Amino acid sequence: MAGTSLSVGVVGVTAVLAVGLVAVGGAAVQAQRVAGVADAAALAAADAASGALTGAPCDRAAQVAATIGARLTRCELDDLIATVTVEGRLAGLTVAASARAGPPP
Repeated sequence: MAGTSLSVGVVGVTAVLAVGLVAVGGAAVQAQRVAGVADAAALAAADAASGALTGAPCDRAAQVAATIGARLTRCELDDLIATVTVEGRLAGLTVAASARAGPPP
């Protein structure tokens, strides 16, 4: 019986660790996804500021972020350089990322 109890304990600990690793992996994937959304939103805002796209730069950034399932929380323009921050959600937690885009120096 001692071997059975030990086996059940090892399986239980392994299951808890596996669930934890899946949660951490999901958070890492969501963080990278939100970073990609921030990059795309910053590029859209910079393109609109330069005239390559029509519309207001921050409106374009918000549109891109919403299309991908995130929310634009900050948008600043310094001439043709756009800086944006977007947020996404994962299991009730907020994941945020910022990005800058503009013409080459």
